[in-house]
Amino acid sequence: MDPGFEQYVRGRQQHLVRAAYLMCGDAAQAEDLVQEALIKLAGRWSKLRFENPDGYVRRILYHDAISAWRSTRREVLTEGMPDAPHPGPSPADRAGLRTDVIAALRRLPERQRAVVVLRYFEDRSEIDTAEVLGISVGTVKNQAHDGLANLRKVMGENGIVSTKEDGR
Repeated sequence: MDPGFEQYVRGRQQHLVRAAYLMCGDAAQAEDLVQEALIKLAGRWSKLRFENPDGYVRRILYHDAISAWRSTRREVLTEGMPDAPHPGPSPADRAGLRTDVIAALRRLPERQRAVVVLRYFEDRSEIDTAEVLGISVGTVKNQAHDGLANLRKVMGENGIVSTKEDGR
């Protein structure tokens, strides 16, 4: 194994797993996505090592995450009806905000989630985000706007953030 590849993996693996987790919301699936992306990178390492391996891995990561969303069932089947709806997190429980944000991200459509994660969690430009996802900059702007609006709505419904209408 190339020592440069091993060094790259050791240095970037946790960051990539964190980004993948934000995309899919499941730790085991995030690790699988990163593992598959790194396997694909290993096959092209000799060509990409001096270019931008991060960009290549991220592109694989996000495209594989979208493919996984498309192939999974969206509804969760249960044996019976729940007794009562699950209450949202308490506004007093701000320590769980990170968990709440991840849960809210899960409720976004795939493209909105990918754009929000890339733009605001990965701090990427609109142009970078468009390149990674293979969409136009205008679509990135649209999806970011709609995604943030949906996040605000979901977070407001759960009493996590204030909304303009009720002045909280």
